[in-house]
Amino acid sequence: MSGQVLITGGAGFIGYHLAKHLTASGYGVCLVDNHTRGIIDDDLKQLLTQPEVMLTEIDLLDRDAVLDLGVGFKTIFHLGAIIGVKNVLARPFDVLVDNVRMLENIIALARQQQSLSRLLFASTSEVYAGTLKYFDLTVPTPENVALALTALNEPRTSYMLSKIMGEAMVQQAGVPFTIFRPHNIYGPRMGMAHVIPEQLNKAFEAKSGDQLEVRSPDHTRVFCYIDDAVAMLHKMLTTESCIGQTLNLGTEVPEVTIREVVKTCIAATDKNLGINDLAPTPGSPVRRAPDMRLTKSLLNLESKVSLDEGITRTWNWYRKQVFENGGPSAR
Repeated sequence: MSGQVLITGGAGFIGYHLAKHLTASGYGVCLVDNHTRGIIDDDLKQLLTQPEVMLTEIDLLDRDAVLDLGVGFKTIFHLGAIIGVKNVLARPFDVLVDNVRMLENIIALARQQQSLSRLLFASTSEVYAGTLKYFDLTVPTPENVALALTALNEPRTSYMLSKIMGEAMVQQAGVPFTIFRPHNIYGPRMGMAHVIPEQLNKAFEAKSGDQLEVRSPDHTRVFCYIDDAVAMLHKMLTTESCIGQTLNLGTEVPEVTIREVVKTCIAATDKNLGINDLAPTPGSPVRRAPDMRLTKSLLNLESKVSLDEGITRTWNWYRKQVFENGGPSAR
């Protein structure tokens, strides 16, 4: 099996949108997924009707199955990983070990390619958590800050450590690479365990005059709509100066409170709802925002979709596909 671009975790949120974008730009795409998280919904089925897109189901922990994917890939996006707070808290050992093993197999695949131009590895903004906890972390945060670990006996350290280990593995693998650290990417098909679709769902189910409960209302974040994120990933792929770089993926402004995000979600639903402020979620950073100067300088590209517009698009998709019709949502 071969194709111009291989995307692991290809049935997931970013994988689907990236494949759709690249296919529209003339690329052939091979999606790999075991559907532990990514789902086969109507959107993915429609994408798979295009002859330039194929989907294969394998376990990325199976070295032989990964290597059997072939030698014809010019680009590999490695998005596959065990993620999610519930998984991290329930299975920290599996998260740490399996994420590293999956990447080890993908690096072996990358090394056997005949003309690989790039391995692009999805890291995480969580790599900054230790520095935030123990030192003074600059916010917005540049990529070159020193990384520190949280306590090794804390379950949440396992995911962050698997990604820091992954960055080191990619750096030392001997293949051309780009590492990217996503920051609050959102949009259709992202799954319900995220603040924007979660609050949209609450607003959909609420009656006029109800109040939505909001944790960490004064904590601030910066959100990047999925279309902008995949445009940046495409530009990273085609920009030679991104080879060997570690880049933030997201947007730098506006930095908004969670309360403001929920208000925007309520506005999108056109309901008369209030907000009930609750205590902060344990472990939630007060601020998180990426310094995007390096990414902008290399890509000459920045986000275009406003938070209002992005949340409206997300609401329209969820209302039609999930809330009203009971369609599936990523786990």
